[in-house]
Amino acid sequence: MNKETIKAFIAWLESATAEEIHRRIEEIRFLEASARLTKDGQADLALARRLIDEELIARLDLSRVADRRDGKAG
Repeated sequence: MNKETIKAFIAWLESATAEEIHRRIEEIRFLEASARLTKDGQADLALARRLIDEELIARLDLSRVADRRDGKAG
C-alpha cells in the first residue's frame, strides 16, 4: 500500500463503526481465501488486518478505562 492509501485507510478505520470494521474483516477474509493475490496484495491485506487489530485493541482498552472511571465492573 502506498502512503496515501494507508493514510486513507487509517482515517476510515478511526471513524468506522464496529459493524463497518467487521464487514471489512469479512471482505479481507474473502480476498485471502480467493488465492488470486500477488505477494504485494497479500502484504497489503496483512497490513490492513494488523491495523484493524490495533484499532480494535485500542478501542477495547479505552472501553475498559472508561468502565473503571465510571465504576463499572469489567
